[in-house]
Amino acid sequence: MNTTTSPTVDLRTISPRERHALVFSTFKALPPGGTMELINDHNPQPLRGQFESGLYGAFNWTPLEEGPVQWRVEIAKPADSQPAHGGSSCCGSCGG
Repeated sequence: MNTTTSPTVDLRTISPRERHALVFSTFKALPPGGTMELINDHNPQPLRGQFESGLYGAFNWTPLEEGPVQWRVEIAKPADSQPAHGGSSCCGSCGG
C-alpha cells in the first residue's frame, strides 16, 4: 500500500519575511492531487491573494479553522493541475 503524507506548515514559529516563500515552495513540491495544511496566527487572506494571482485555477483553498487564535487552511493541488509558471503569469513568490 502506498501512502503519502500531507505536510503541515506551521507559520506561527517562522519569521514573517520567510513565511510566504516557505508556503509556495512546499506547495510547489506537492504532487498533483497532494494537499498541505497551513497553520497561521492571523487570517492568511493576503497569501490567498498571492495564490490567486500567480496560480489561479491550480489550487484549492479550504478553510479548516478561522480564528481568533489560529487559522488553519488545507491547500490542495488538483490531480489535473498544470504548472502556472512562465511569462507574465508567474508571481515570483515561490521562486519558480
